[in-house]
Amino acid sequence: MSNKRLERILDISPELKTILLSTDSLENKKDYIRGYLSQMLISAFEDDRQLPPLEWILVTDAVKTFKSLISARSERLSGFSFLGYLDDLIHRPEQVKPKPQKGFYAEVEALFRGVAGKAGIYKEKAPSFIKYSGERAAKLRSADLSRMAAKAEEFMEHYPCGLDEDAVRRRYRNKQRILEYFNATGFEWDDWKWHVKHIIRDEKILGDLVQLTDEEKQAIALARERRIPFGITPYYASLMDEKEDRKRDYAVRAQVIPPLNYIEKLWEARQRSEASMDFMLENDTSPIEGITRRYPMIVILKPILTCPQICVYCQRNWEIEDVYSQTAALSQKKLERAIQWIADTPEIREVLVTGGDPFLLSNSRIENLLFRLSSIKHIERIRIGTRTPVTLPQRITESLARDIGHFHEPGKREITVITHFEHPYEITPNAMEAVQKIRRLGMSVKNQMVFTTFNSRKFEAAVLRHKLSLIGVSPYYTFNTKGKEETEDYRVPLARLLQERAEEARLMPGTVRTDGVVFNVPGLGKNDITAMQHHSVLSILPNGRRVYEFHPWEKKLSLADTYVYTDVSIYDYLQKLKAWGENLNDYKTIWYYY
Repeated sequence: MSNKRLERILDISPELKTILLSTDSLENKKDYIRGYLSQMLISAFEDDRQLPPLEWILVTDAVKTFKSLISARSERLSGFSFLGYLDDLIHRPEQVKPKPQKGFYAEVEALFRGVAGKAGIYKEKAPSFIKYSGERAAKLRSADLSRMAAKAEEFMEHYPCGLDEDAVRRRYRNKQRILEYFNATGFEWDDWKWHVKHIIRDEKILGDLVQLTDEEKQAIALARERRIPFGITPYYASLMDEKEDRKRDYAVRAQVIPPLNYIEKLWEARQRSEASMDFMLENDTSPIEGITRRYPMIVILKPILTCPQICVYCQRNWEIEDVYSQTAALSQKKLERAIQWIADTPEIREVLVTGGDPFLLSNSRIENLLFRLSSIKHIERIRIGTRTPVTLPQRITESLARDIGHFHEPGKREITVITHFEHPYEITPNAMEAVQKIRRLGMSVKNQMVFTTFNSRKFEAAVLRHKLSLIGVSPYYTFNTKGKEETEDYRVPLARLLQERAEEARLMPGTVRTDGVVFNVPGLGKNDITAMQHHSVLSILPNGRRVYEFHPWEKKLSLADTYVYTDVSIYDYLQKLKAWGENLNDYKTIWYYY
């Protein structure tokens, strides 16, 4: 075998090496490996003192994953034989296609280390407080906790917040520059309709307001040419730094300026008229136009399918024609039919009004819609999904808050606003005031965050939850990025989200760390992903991507199919972070989150 890296990997586990280098049949090798893995599992649970403390947990997780990788069921569901590929790589390397990428080797090495109890994660000495008891132990433990908190603070200080004094000053200058460009007044700036009227839709105007890179200009121009929705409110443009260095506003720009890869992939999919454009299979879960139902007691009502601002990775990008689409709003007749369907379905207790952004509708239409829904006796809760507190906080006027607030009746009916802050740099005094207008009337505001490349660095999501809690927004859900081809640049390995929740969120106060961590399964709905009982690894592909099987939320309630998903490569993701200046040692445990 001339593959030096593979040789080094095999040397990690002499037992596995002996099996894999043998000339036995693949089925025999499977049996031998299963026997070895079972023995390692027994050894770990029988308290093998040769394993460092806690290393046994990594062994058990790695063993379970390895067993899954070589099962016939996993091979069938993933369409790939991990062990067969590895065997060919060892004995018939010239025949192997496709060739393994660095991510594959990295995954195999981590797996072998995990199984062999050689992950090397726990290198520090055991904490000193475990040798003592009482006050002495408590003081030592407190000192350790202080060190952990200080380390977390070091990371958190890297991420700018829109409430920082320098950010407020910077945005004020941006606002003045934008007003001058449009020959507008401060009074107009405070009018949400002015912003809607002046939505920025091409690279020329945006380029006059902030410096754009050549790639950003090209992507925006191509989006307009190919009729891919693009739009930024003047307010949100003021959150972008004037310079193009992306040192602070990287997440803001990434929200709305599409990468070239996104444009190309979305265009190709549209040309093929693929059904997969409907990634969440809403066509298969819509019993009537305007309604989506994935749960027994909840429905989604979509009165409008456009927004004042288009987010790049929106799950409904396939439905949005244009910011100013004349057909975006559901006709009154269709809306009446949708509301009547809800009235005729007594099992429904909750309605999520979303779109698009329902706050793009007039106050009177919103109030009438809520009146109709509130008149249905079995509706106890109405959620309103809107990103206007982030992209257009001027829309949250006192009158709008009152119009929705008088349908909020404690003990009878709850009105909740669900919004989408994605980075602390989006939190501004304007956004904070918009939230307070809603909260002062007794309604809650909750946040759904999408975990993307641009908010996934160490403690970055923790900072967002921390700052949101301070302005009165409760962390609600953190979503794993949708697995769509066109959003490849935004997708983060599932293991990173699991790592964030276990290692970073756990250090935060309870109200800051607690939200639901979910994968939104197409056609089925939200799946909890905090434990291996909700998902399993089926395979590791030659390109280093893991293939997962997600178990539906109703798996112990009724018969339902599972969902197979191919993740992005952990190795490739880490290389992105490295290019941004991150120390990859800070992420070394990521490989052991399955």
